[in-house]
Amino acid sequence: MKGKYSVLASIVMAMLVASMDSTIVNTTMPVIAEELGGIELYAWTFASYMILSTVLAPVAGRLSDLFGRKKVFAAGIVLFLLGSMLCGSADTMLLLVVFRAVQGIGAGIMNPFPIIIAGDLFPVEKRGSIQAMFTAMWGLSAVIAPLLGSVFVEYSSWRWVFYVNLPICLLSLLLLLPYQEQYEPKRAKIDYGGAIIFTAAIGLLLLPTVVASGWWLYLGGGLILLVLFYMYEKRQASPLIPFSLFRNKQVAWMNLNSLLTYGALFGASSYLPMFLQHQGYSLFLSGVAMLGMSFGWMICSVPAGKWIGRFGYRKLILAGNAILVGSGVWFLLLSDATGFWFVFLGSILFGLAFGMLSTVSVIGSQQLVGSTEKGISASLQMFSRNIGTAVGVTIMGSMLSGATDILVGYRHMFIYGLAFSVLALLFTIFVSGRIAKSVITEV
Repeated sequence: MKGKYSVLASIVMAMLVASMDSTIVNTTMPVIAEELGGIELYAWTFASYMILSTVLAPVAGRLSDLFGRKKVFAAGIVLFLLGSMLCGSADTMLLLVVFRAVQGIGAGIMNPFPIIIAGDLFPVEKRGSIQAMFTAMWGLSAVIAPLLGSVFVEYSSWRWVFYVNLPICLLSLLLLLPYQEQYEPKRAKIDYGGAIIFTAAIGLLLLPTVVASGWWLYLGGGLILLVLFYMYEKRQASPLIPFSLFRNKQVAWMNLNSLLTYGALFGASSYLPMFLQHQGYSLFLSGVAMLGMSFGWMICSVPAGKWIGRFGYRKLILAGNAILVGSGVWFLLLSDATGFWFVFLGSILFGLAFGMLSTVSVIGSQQLVGSTEKGISASLQMFSRNIGTAVGVTIMGSMLSGATDILVGYRHMFIYGLAFSVLALLFTIFVSGRIAKSVITEV
């Protein structure tokens, strides 16, 4: 396929800016809020980006099935570039929140394409290596983004936190130009109504993760809209989300497993650097400790494609769940006596577990559906992971903030994580055991 490695470089560039912008503002927002005012909107600069980037992933996946990968991916890059430019020029917090939403729309459209395009370009046995490279970019951004943000604030202006995206997005677009996709899109009418209802429903369901009061109203409204979305979609000739996907038992099982496992312990990686900083470690070292997660992820991701052909999906996902339970037990031992190396080694366990679970589930979500459903199936897998992470991070954050002692808060956090990882393991043992082995091991 022409432009294979050019488009691979393009999606790596897009991944880099999207992943950096989910963390780079963490160290700079206090400075930005002090300059622009409107401190009451502080949380919404994160929420507007997070909610829209999560909601739009399935929409983008479905659009790519209907209209092709290149056009939709390019549109996401352009929107992210525009949002970055606007964020850098914002002169009030309200405008920054709105422009971060534009960025979030672009990121939501871009985020599924590393999975989708890699599935189009590379055979199963090579996809583990490709996924490992994508993971390395997320790990790299997790370390360099806060440092880069600090450098911009100290030596230039916080506005460069956003302006730095512009040349990278332009380079990503240029690298995408030679790409000539072989996938033949299935032309159909765009389900605008379904997209609006779905976006509103998931947006309301995610709002309780960022609001302090009235969360039950948002939750109830989101559930009502979700029911309306289901009823509406059943009457559409070309629905936004084909519910026939969920009649595919193995795909449904993989999505639910991702929701449970990411909700259980993936969010812990957001709070472990704070533990190390509490122990006296620098911002840099607390970030470096989390590189262990990237190392572990790559150890499992690289050979995962070949392992599927040898062991099948079920055994590998069971193994990933078992390792995740082990990581929960490990972090229950967190104490004042533990430090950098304890967290580093524990994050390797996280990486081994999630590297196995995510890579095998992503490959399965594409291999076990038809060619015209690969985009939406892969993006729903990412959506399940993102929803699980958002819920898990919220629960863990409330446990930490509500604890009288930071170590007690971390203990409660990992009791919760271990309990849900055990639940995910038991669910996998009993539910996946009912699915025919001949189907589970299909590649």
